[in-house]
Amino acid sequence: MQLSPSAHVDTFCRDHLPPLGRWPDLHFDLPELAYPERLNCAEELLDATVRRFGADRPCLRTPAQTWTYGDLQRRVDQLAWVLVEDFGLVPGNRVLLRGPNDPWLVAAWLAVLKAGGVVVTTMPLLRPGEITALVEITAPNLAVCDDRHVEDLTAAAPRLPVLRYGDEGDLADRCATRSEPFPAVRTAADDVALLAPTSGTTGRPKATMHFHRDVLASADTFAAHIVKPRRDDVFTGTPPIGFTFGLGGLVVFPLRAGASSLLLERAPAGELADAIAEHGVTVLFTAPTAYRAMLAAGKASALRGLRRCVSAGEHLPRTVWEEFHRATGIRIIDGIGGTEMLHVFISAADDDIRPGATGRAVPGYRAAVLDERGEPVPDGMPGRLAVTGPTGCRYLAGDRQETYVEGGWNVTGDTYVRDADGYYWFQARSDDMIISAGYNIAGPEVEQALLGHPGVLEVAVVAAPDVERGSVVQAFVVLRDGVTGDAAKVAELQEFAKRSIAPYKYPRLVEFVDALPKTNSGKIQRYRLRQVAARRQMPPVVGA
Repeated sequence: MQLSPSAHVDTFCRDHLPPLGRWPDLHFDLPELAYPERLNCAEELLDATVRRFGADRPCLRTPAQTWTYGDLQRRVDQLAWVLVEDFGLVPGNRVLLRGPNDPWLVAAWLAVLKAGGVVVTTMPLLRPGEITALVEITAPNLAVCDDRHVEDLTAAAPRLPVLRYGDEGDLADRCATRSEPFPAVRTAADDVALLAPTSGTTGRPKATMHFHRDVLASADTFAAHIVKPRRDDVFTGTPPIGFTFGLGGLVVFPLRAGASSLLLERAPAGELADAIAEHGVTVLFTAPTAYRAMLAAGKASALRGLRRCVSAGEHLPRTVWEEFHRATGIRIIDGIGGTEMLHVFISAADDDIRPGATGRAVPGYRAAVLDERGEPVPDGMPGRLAVTGPTGCRYLAGDRQETYVEGGWNVTGDTYVRDADGYYWFQARSDDMIISAGYNIAGPEVEQALLGHPGVLEVAVVAAPDVERGSVVQAFVVLRDGVTGDAAKVAELQEFAKRSIAPYKYPRLVEFVDALPKTNSGKIQRYRLRQVAARRQMPPVVGA
């Protein structure tokens, strides 16, 4: 494999790619994945879309305003000039973006790429220590930041130049002095476009490196073949744009299709459902907990206008899928993806959905279930999920590359079973398998059983150390409003679980909590719960 000549003057990203021999296998099985050698994904997503569909179509919406495609194109060009002329950006420089989901953040993302820069995506809620670690890894030359989030950024990186936007920023004023179109830098298709941090469920963030062609490939595989967007669609969702699930669902996929996106800075369940109804949203991207929470808030009727509901970030329990389908008639599209792969690579839609299964390999990807030696296991047997396709894991500076890439496969860290029809059934994160008294117990199976109880809103299951059994199943449970967590409720939940799963799998320890620890992208941080379980000899409320 040979890389194309780079357009990057600043060679940081090329210099810090992992060695080619440690890359996963890449293949481009679909004709639409045959991208030209020179490719700027910002130009393709915005300028090419304007040429195809016109500039007057709605593009970015908020509850207070709407930008057309022409509005966005003008501001992207203006901002690209500001980056180059006022801040000296050269191709290959890294630009850290920090802010909530809003039109200026999207404009900044596109402008950096159009000018040949590399976007360092971040979550707006990162604290100074987390920002410091990210800055040390990615060495950004500049930050573009919402003025409400500047304080923690400057505390973490006091020497980093910051271009501020918002009420107290000067980005809009700087842009107003530019009027010429900005010619997109002719980047290579395999020039790095994104440095995307992993979302930190393990507590050890890494930065993944994605090319310009990778951004388009996520749209031309999962979005095109599973989501199947239409030009009149209105997308929305809860994941931050700094999370690749949100970047795809709220920016890349709608732009590629000529559709529009409703950007919400914050969206608790009730407000999200109301916004969906008020703004005519047809495509929703969010996590399983949000789908369940909207139903719990009595908002099913507000969701009837949705055409597509996409779930990722956490395994979608069958109970949640069925409850949502009964209430709305909508078949949620489940999927598994990852920051390492950029977006979703196993999924299914419409009549291809089998409730409880994640789906089949998305067109353009190949998948397998492997044993510990890297050999495929027979259908029906659990093993490690592995995948290849047009995108793949490249950790910045090869940081722990060998832990994710084995024998050309991207090995995701998930335990799956494949059936004879090619459907993949999630069992657990590989580190969430609980071995208790010689039995292998999949934590998510216990979670799904408990979620069937009408008093349970959320639950996470981990292994708790035990002298006699090695480990036992411990459940951290968030109850619905008005439900009391006491010893009687513990016994009730334990007996409920025993009626739907093998009795040896029931949670011997149950702790009621107000909330589960989560990343900014909504993933449950089970490693933190494992730490809690390991520190405590006994939780506050214990069943028999």
